[in-house]
Amino acid sequence: MPRPCKYRILNYKYNDLYFKPRGIPLSKIEEINLTFDELEAIRLADLLGLYHQSAAEMMNLSRQTFDNILIKAHYKIADFLINQKALKIEGGKIIMNERKFLCSDCNHVWTVPYGTRRPDKCPNCQKTNIHRHPDDRGYNRQNMHSLDRRRRRHGCANNQGR
Repeated sequence: MPRPCKYRILNYKYNDLYFKPRGIPLSKIEEINLTFDELEAIRLADLLGLYHQSAAEMMNLSRQTFDNILIKAHYKIADFLINQKALKIEGGKIIMNERKFLCSDCNHVWTVPYGTRRPDKCPNCQKTNIHRHPDDRGYNRQNMHSLDRRRRRHGCANNQGR
């Protein structure tokens, strides 16, 4: 009996969930399903250029499982592009990661999902003196610094050539 599938953590909210070739009616093309965890693996490894080990840790997976998800996602995207199929993004065992905020006036702590706007004011006292919680600071900043180092090493500084 296989182990139950672990939930995968997403750090980005995806808005566009359906893609198809232009000029071909939807009734005449086959549809491929790409899960949210497969899309997140593509984003972390290919778009952000993270090493598979650190990307796997961000998604709460082993490196081998991350690699398997990435291989499946690459195959589905290649099939979508080469064979002119529709791509529908849905499903997967996912948990949306959250950001923690702290109100400096009333010390209220609350969370907001990644991919949503930064709150304008504290939900408790309605004041605007809010900051990221100390436990939650620097996580994305640290990953972006490693991404910048990798881009400079490969001659892609300032997003040029990516």
